[in-house]
Amino acid sequence: MIRENLKRVQERIAAAARLTGRDPRGVRLIGVTKGVSIERIREAMAAGIREIGENRVQEAQEKRPALGKELRWHLIGRLQRNKAKQAIELFDVVHSVDSPELIEALERQIMLRQACLPARQAQHERRLELLIQVNISGEATKGGCRPEEAETLAEAILKTKHLRWTGLMTMAPYSENPEDSRHFFRWLREIKDRLEERFGDDEGHDGRGLDLSMGMSGDFEVAVQEGATMVRIGTAIFGEKR
Repeated sequence: MIRENLKRVQERIAAAARLTGRDPRGVRLIGVTKGVSIERIREAMAAGIREIGENRVQEAQEKRPALGKELRWHLIGRLQRNKAKQAIELFDVVHSVDSPELIEALERQIMLRQACLPARQAQHERRLELLIQVNISGEATKGGCRPEEAETLAEAILKTKHLRWTGLMTMAPYSENPEDSRHFFRWLREIKDRLEERFGDDEGHDGRGLDLSMGMSGDFEVAVQEGATMVRIGTAIFGEKR
């Protein structure tokens, strides 16, 4: 079932991309595995999933040792500063950066970790990739900075030595109609365009353009049409939580 679901999702992503003249290869599929068992994640890996998104540090701590090094791990849920130490060990990408204090905590923890490594090994340590979460809808229940704060957070990341700013993330308000999300996704893309103009050639994203992490099972096709480079899909692949 997972293999068939994944194939359908991939086909829908490709169709949505082609509708706006995009190359489907420019859209990365992040399989959201909150509440999904290790066995079912292995099924998804066998079907071709290579990147997964977890909402909680604790759940990733339980799963990562059992799943080996084949996967690229994304933290897509809120990150508390007191979990920064665990997060830098578990994740390749954090999508939910929303404050200068969190940026400082992540940078500090990486510096502390590297101080314990041999100099040669520390020199080759990867930089943690960060996306700034923008609360486009203004909903109190959602994390993220205000749209006008995104530039300040970008500047804060770009001043660090161990963090790499690679894009923006948002969540649209829940709706039965995917078209209701279009306005929010378009707004995030416009913010991205402004920030690329402001920071375009900075090494923080290697001049290749910022990622847009937006779109979930109910609205990912609209997100792709509006420029998403990452979509976060759980239910459409793994089914409803059991």
